[in-house]
Amino acid sequence: MTTPRPGGRERARSWWWWLPLSGRLTVIAAAAVAVAVIAVSGTSWLIIRATLYRGFDAQLRSYAQLAGAAPDPGAALRSLTSVQRDDGNPRAFSRSLVVQFLTENGARTTAAGGRARDLPVTGAARAVAEGSTSAAAVETVSVDGREIRVCTLPRSGGAVQVGRDIDGLKDTLGKVALVNALVAVAGMAIAALLGWVVARTALRPVHALTAGVQRVASTRDFSGSVPVEGSGEIANLAAAFNRMLAALAAARQAQRRLIEDANHELRTPMASLRHNVEFLLHVHRADTTARARFDQRDQVLLLQDIESQTIELTTLMDALVELAKEEAAPEPLDRVDLAAVVTAAVQRVRPSASQVDFRVAAEEAVIVGRPLSLERATSNLLYNAAKWSPADGVVEVTVTAQSGEGVITVADEGPGIAEADIPHVFERFYRAPSARALPGSGLGLAIVRQIVSSHSGSVTACRSSPGGALLTVSLPLAERPHP
Repeated sequence: MTTPRPGGRERARSWWWWLPLSGRLTVIAAAAVAVAVIAVSGTSWLIIRATLYRGFDAQLRSYAQLAGAAPDPGAALRSLTSVQRDDGNPRAFSRSLVVQFLTENGARTTAAGGRARDLPVTGAARAVAEGSTSAAAVETVSVDGREIRVCTLPRSGGAVQVGRDIDGLKDTLGKVALVNALVAVAGMAIAALLGWVVARTALRPVHALTAGVQRVASTRDFSGSVPVEGSGEIANLAAAFNRMLAALAAARQAQRRLIEDANHELRTPMASLRHNVEFLLHVHRADTTARARFDQRDQVLLLQDIESQTIELTTLMDALVELAKEEAAPEPLDRVDLAAVVTAAVQRVRPSASQVDFRVAAEEAVIVGRPLSLERATSNLLYNAAKWSPADGVVEVTVTAQSGEGVITVADEGPGIAEADIPHVFERFYRAPSARALPGSGLGLAIVRQIVSSHSGSVTACRSSPGGALLTVSLPLAERPHP
């Protein structure tokens, strides 16, 4: 089975799309200049042609007027030869000229001069001889294969015709056409060269950007950048590419840090879990005496330890998944009322923290944000407050709008945050010494900071006036919609 060959249009299209951008710009520039040069050259040639024919016809009319006063064509030719010497060569002039008289009926009488005799009498010439028109008739006729320009003027008893071959005129027009063609070719060549130079110069930033992309693709190194030169679309593209590289570098660094931290945090519980499982297998494979020494109480304690470690791993994995979701694919932005976000977060946390009383005082504070992410961040703050609060403790949650910001505060009645721990409470996997005996992954407040930072906000931690922890989230308010 043979593959059909592409047609002419498909081949031209394929050739064009395979051509480099600099080549396309060169072709476009050369084509544009070619069209302009051809148009100018053609117009100038037509103007020169019209001008030469107009001068030639005017000269023929003056010759016809002078010949019309002569008694016969021979005398007229001699009179014209004495007037026009044709660069000092009267014989050449007389050979190029034909004089012919016509009767009132348009019939030829006599003729003189030139290599060709007996000019053909056309309808326009006959009309002049018969007196049907008083205007001169100027036309081109063919005699023995030669083109002759003929002017017919009325005279007493008929008309006079003066004809002259136009070989010299055509030679002049041919030379003008050749000069115009050479100028057009030279112009197109110069335009192609200049277009290529301009294209190369204009596309130099694009080539630099391409080299930067190829470097990143081959090395997977996002730390470099592409030089930004000047201003305009190419410079904006290079700047956008540099911003993309910076974002990719930050994302890779965050990913590497997350993997390293997760590996560090998972190593201990996984090792302990593996040790306990191996111990159970060892006891199960041991003899009856060893199994007897491992009583039911020891088995229950070991299984409880395995269960707690499994729960800890599950909690840690859930927190890692939430953190990865926030970094990878954030939800779309929308207008969000922080009062509604806090109310939903409290309803979400309350069933699992029934020993704590959540007291909410919220006023309207509308921001532009991601509702689910903000609810997750608020829930983490509430879970943290509930974990540290004593039984029957109170967690105060407020939402206010002040100084162009929506502010969420969560205050608990726990032991508070030590001064040495305040700078680190929002770091990933950081757990204060007093919190290492409590369940948790050390990622909850890190997720809060990440979500708040993605909303161009800030989160701080300090001790409240009663002595517990006070966490404050500040987010920029949305502009009020125009009525």
